Amino acid sequence: MTTHEPIAYVREKMAEQKAPPPTSVGILGWIRANLFPDLVSGILTVVALFIVYSLVSGLLPWLLHGVWNASSLDECRKIIAERYGEGASGACWAVIHERFWQLMYGFYPSHLYWRPNLAFVLLLLGIAPVLFDNLPRKMLLITIAVPFVGPWLLWGGSVWVPIMVFLGFVIGIMVNRFVGRMSGALVGIIVGVLAAVVWWLFLSGPAADLVQSIIPLSIEPVASRNFGGFMLAITLGITGIAMSFPLGIFLALGRQSNLVILKTMSVGFIEFIRGVPLITLLFVASVLLNYFLPKGTEFDIILRVMIMITIFSAAYMAEAIRGGLAALPKGQYEAADALGLDYWQAQRLIIMPQALKIAIPSIVSIFIGLFKDTTLVSIIGLSDPIGWVKLIQANAEWNGIVWELYGFVAFVFFLFCFSMGRYSMYLERKLQTGH
Repeated sequence: MTTHEPIAYVREKMAEQKAPPPTSVGILGWIRANLFPDLVSGILTVVALFIVYSLVSGLLPWLLHGVWNASSLDECRKIIAERYGEGASGACWAVIHERFWQLMYGFYPSHLYWRPNLAFVLLLLGIAPVLFDNLPRKMLLITIAVPFVGPWLLWGGSVWVPIMVFLGFVIGIMVNRFVGRMSGALVGIIVGVLAAVVWWLFLSGPAADLVQSIIPLSIEPVASRNFGGFMLAITLGITGIAMSFPLGIFLALGRQSNLVILKTMSVGFIEFIRGVPLITLLFVASVLLNYFLPKGTEFDIILRVMIMITIFSAAYMAEAIRGGLAALPKGQYEAADALGLDYWQAQRLIIMPQALKIAIPSIVSIFIGLFKDTTLVSIIGLSDPIGWVKLIQANAEWNGIVWELYGFVAFVFFLFCFSMGRYSMYLERKLQTGH
C-alpha cells in the first residue's frame, strides 16, 4: 500500500504583484480610456485633433509675429515684412498699445484716471464680504459706502450730493420703522419708500446746495459724455446687477402674491418688459424720454440707460427667482407657518434662501448676459468698448484693423464672464446640502 504525502490547497505565500499593462496606466492609459475607447471615439478624436492643429498652426504664427510698437497699421505691416519676409502675417498689437487708455476710460480726463481706479478698488473691497462670508464683517461698512462714494468719484462735484442721497435711505428706514409699528409692515414699507423718494426729488438738491454754500467741498466734475470704454461697461453692468437683483425678488414675490392689484402690476410689468427688445428700451431712454419730460429738464444719459438696463434685467430675474420659489416643496411654507413666522420672516429665513440657491445658475446667466448687453449702448452714441473699436477703425492710421481690437475686447469680457461663472460653481458647491 502506497502512502501519499498530504497536498496543501491553501497558498502559504502570496505571489508577487505584477506591473499593470503599460497601456492601462499613466498617460497611455488615460489616452486609451478617454480618447480611443472605441472605433467611433477614435475617429472623432483624430478629426478633432486635425481641426485643432489646423487652427493652431494658422493662429500661432499670427500671434507670435505680432508687433507692439508702431504708430499705424501700415507701419505694423512694414515691420512684419522686414522681420519675417514678404507675405508674412502677424497681429498688429500696437493698436492696443496706442489706444489702451481710451479703450479703458474713453474720453475721461487722463489726469483723473486715479478716480475710476480708486472706485474700482473700492468696488472690489465692497463686494468681497458679500461674495465670501469668511471675510471680516467690518468690511461691510465699505460695501455700504461704495454705492455713494463710487459715483461721486466717477462724476465728481459736491461731496454733499452723495451724503444727501445716503440721508434719503436713512429717512426711509426711520419712517418705515415708525409707521410699521403702528400700521403694519407693508404700510411702513410703502410710506418709507415714498418719504425717501420725496426727499430725493424735492429736498436733497436744495439741501446739498445750502450745505455746499456753507462748507464748500467738491472735486472736479466730469460729464457723462466723457465716460467710455470698459469703465462705462463695468459701471453699467455692476449697477444693473446690483439694482435688478432686489427688484427681481420683489417682482417675483409680487407675482405670487394674493393681493390682486400687486399681482396684476407685477405680471404686467414682467410680461411687457420681457416682450420688448433691450435696444428698444435704450432708444426710449436716449431719444423718446426727453419728449415726456418738462422743457429744460436735464436727465443724465447714463442714468437713463442704467434705469432701462435695470428694469429689463429685473423682469428676467423675477422669472428665474419665481422658478426657484416654484421648486420648493409645499412643506417648507407649512413649516414656516408652524413656527409662527410672519410672511417676511418666512421669506427671509426659510423660503428665499432655498429658492435663491436653486436659481443660482439662472441668476448668474442673467448677470453674464446683462454685462455683455452693455455693448448695445454704442448704438445710442455712448462710447463703450465696441463704440471705441468703431472710433479707432474710423481713424486713417488704423483703418482696416479688425481682429486685434475685437479680440482684445472679447478677451476682457471673457475674463469677467468666466470669473462670474466660476464663482457661481463655487457657490453651488458651498451651498450643496444633498450630502
